[in-house]
Amino acid sequence: MKVKIGFGFDVHKLEKGADLWIGGVKVPAEKGAVGHSDADVLIHAICDAILGALNMRDIGYHFPDTDATYKNIQSSRLLMEVCRMAAEKGYAISNIDSTVSLEKPKIADYIPSMKQTLSLAIGLAEEDISIKATTTEKLGFTGRQEGIAAYSVVLIKKHTG
Repeated sequence: MKVKIGFGFDVHKLEKGADLWIGGVKVPAEKGAVGHSDADVLIHAICDAILGALNMRDIGYHFPDTDATYKNIQSSRLLMEVCRMAAEKGYAISNIDSTVSLEKPKIADYIPSMKQTLSLAIGLAEEDISIKATTTEKLGFTGRQEGIAAYSVVLIKKHTG
């Protein structure tokens, strides 16, 4: 069996009046994330982790913000396409571990829904998807509520021989 790991990171600016999508779930918030797609920072980090493990560059390479096709697209659709790419290369996702960094709102109550949504999009058991939330103790752009960040690592496996 061949096993590979990938790391992903994403960040989006927060603005009043925008929606806040995290892990495929719309979270009620005073400020939402801004981007070409729905700006789902968690899904983007997961996509980059999968693409990194596959040595297939990054989400911006495959779904550029210069392409109108992806304007306002649900990031879960991008994730499903990235998972299709992995399957096409013979890989299956083993597990995902992610951290979302934002000062507020608190998202702990939404994590079970995020895991369920991601599980359906990826075809992976919820028990193999870890999502954690943290603040930066009011430090940096996330602490000042100017942005949101997410980090993700993914383990993929390929049965050989």
